[in-house]
This record gives sequence, C-alpha cells and structure tokens, in this order.
Amino acid sequence: MGQAKSQFTEDELQDYEDLTFFTKKEILCAHKKFKALAPEKVGHNKNAKLSLHKVLQYPELRVNPFGDRICKVFSSSNDGDCTFEDFLDMMSVFSDAAPKSVKAEHAFRIFDFDEDDMIGVSDLRQVVERLIGDGNNLTDNDVKLLIQTVLDEADLDDDGALSFAEFEHIIDKSSDFSNSFRIRL
Repeated sequence: MGQAKSQFTEDELQDYEDLTFFTKKEILCAHKKFKALAPEKVGHNKNAKLSLHKVLQYPELRVNPFGDRICKVFSSSNDGDCTFEDFLDMMSVFSDAAPKSVKAEHAFRIFDFDEDDMIGVSDLRQVVERLIGDGNNLTDNDVKLLIQTVLDEADLDDDGALSFAEFEHIIDKSSDFSNSFRIRL
C-alpha cells in the first residue's frame, strides 16, 4: 500500500476483496472516490452514510438518467443513501470484472420501478421517458407503440410484462450490454 495509511485493516480489505470483483488497490481507489463526494462527512468515519443527493454528484451517476434508481437499488436502507459498502457494491457490479449475470440481475431491479419483480408497462414507460428525456418529439402513441414493440419481442409468455428470465434472455442477445452497464473508478 506504499506510505499511505488506509482506514481499513488488512482483514477488512481482504473481506471486501472476497465480496466484490475488486482488488485491494481498487477498493482503496473506490474509497477515495467515495470520500471525495463528502470529505467533511467521511473523513475518518468509515461508516459514514451519504445522502442520495451527495452520491449523485459522482460524475457517471450525475449524467445517468437512472442515477437515482441505481442508488436506491444498491442502498442498504432502500432510500438511495449509501454507505461506503453500498457504494463499493455498486461500483463492483458496474466494473468490467462483474459477470454479465450479476449485471443483468441489477439492471432488472433498476428498471423494475414498482418493485413487483416484473417489468410491466408502467416500468417500461418510465424507462422510455428517462431515456428520451425532456424535449423529445415522441407522442404518447409513439411511446405506447415502442412499449408494445418491446413486449411483442421479449414477453415470451404473453402476460404483458417481462419476468427476470425474459429480461435475461434479452440481455444474453445484447452484445454491448456489459459495455454499457459499466462505471469506471
């Protein structure tokens, strides 16, 4: 670790390494990024919890239309506020080393806005609206058609919603999913 003194014991670093897709060096880098979001709060308190607002200052989350959902999915308190461990888990899942299956599971949770373990019409509408943003030229009928097209293609059991298995099937066919579901430290 060089001359820098870590807030973590060697055992804690080993535990984090065992539980994530990161090396000890990457874990320390993640902590440095977490601490930079609120140095006055994190300081020497490795158990500090940052508000959703603070976590959304992380550059990749700030520009992501799903930033708040990402934080809520990884928040141990389910409100978007994050401890370092929540942040580390988030960064680990979004790392290059995370398997596609782990990324797919979390992507499903991010898109399941109503948290009913299905991605239904209302969830798809929110996904589309976030992706197209304000000032788009799509009419309500365009959005409905887009949602119906997604369901026609992916809803294999015709129940009007995507189960995790159906979602994972789409992800398996997507060659660039792992590249787009990534945040660099």
